[in-house]
Amino acid sequence: MKGKLDLPLICLVAFFSMSAGALLGPVLPFMVEPLNTSREAVGLILGMYTFSTALSMIVVSFITDRVGRKKILVPCLLINGIAGLACYFSTDMTTLLALRFVQGIGIAGMLPIIMTMIGELYTGLDRVNAMGKMSMTTGIGAVSAPLIGGILASYGWNVPFLFYGLTIPLAIIVAVFLPETNPHENRAKKRNSIIKALTEFRILYTIILSFSIFFLLYTMVIYVPFILKDNFGFTASQAGLALGLQGIAMATVSSRARSFSARYGKQKLLVTGFAITGIALGGLILTESLYHVLALIFIFGTGFGMVQPQLNTLATQVAPPGMMGGIVSVFNIMKYAGQTAAPLVLAVVLFHSDLHMVFATSCTFAFVIAFSAYSFKGVYGSLDE
Repeated sequence: MKGKLDLPLICLVAFFSMSAGALLGPVLPFMVEPLNTSREAVGLILGMYTFSTALSMIVVSFITDRVGRKKILVPCLLINGIAGLACYFSTDMTTLLALRFVQGIGIAGMLPIIMTMIGELYTGLDRVNAMGKMSMTTGIGAVSAPLIGGILASYGWNVPFLFYGLTIPLAIIVAVFLPETNPHENRAKKRNSIIKALTEFRILYTIILSFSIFFLLYTMVIYVPFILKDNFGFTASQAGLALGLQGIAMATVSSRARSFSARYGKQKLLVTGFAITGIALGGLILTESLYHVLALIFIFGTGFGMVQPQLNTLATQVAPPGMMGGIVSVFNIMKYAGQTAAPLVLAVVLFHSDLHMVFATSCTFAFVIAFSAYSFKGVYGSLDE
């Protein structure tokens, strides 16, 4: 059932699912003037697509176990590419936000489906390894996508949107070469209750952790470029290169996901990873040195790289039989809910205070989550394979 192209194609889809946000992070400060908007509002360019993605994933969660995986994945790749290209032609904030909403519908069926396909193609530590490779790819995306976005923005603030069009040919390749991992005879014959499944603590806690780590990630993606621009005079491409440091750390740590999981167990990695992200965010409050800022970006990526592959694996492991696609969709809804909440909540903090308070808020949140993961010892003990 598995082919040599399966994991590379899955990783490519993961890369583009992440680039919807990472590509534009360093460009946001440079969109304020041409779109005639404000520093507080420009984060909605990311927040709108994440809101749409989270909303659309609710639909995906109900249908994903009843239809073929590729019947969802291929159209979503096309929607993402077409809507992303259309953003290039936007001349005002309202039109751009509307198109980002449509683009979010496409994103909604990408990451949950490929995570589910990994869960169906691999088992045990092989599954952790595949999730690690996928997370490594998103780490590489965290390096390259902001850099690509920054470089393209040097030709025009809207040029980065052309990059999304690459998912159109990818959709054709996926349709031809990727196998269907949910054959007709295995599809759910009855409506299982996702709400009932969420009453199980392990499942509920896993999706809360998913929300949390992406809330913290978007604190970095949205607000660090403002530090780099205001304090050190960085251009969009330079800010993209700087943000790429966290991607280097993510990719490096994620590539070792299997060995780390086997040696330390998932829960210890979750505690340590969240604590490290808190240290990095807290450090941004105190430092005024460029070298320290760059080091803290790298440290944040290290913590994120410890957490994300383990959470992705757990999302497939805690799902009840016949409900993997639905639970993984809910898990990803909370990822995008975290990405949506970050610019909304932190914009209010920024409006009433300053960037230091933004990072202090997220730092506190990171340590609260780390403490909760430490307190709930044994939650995932039986799943450390």
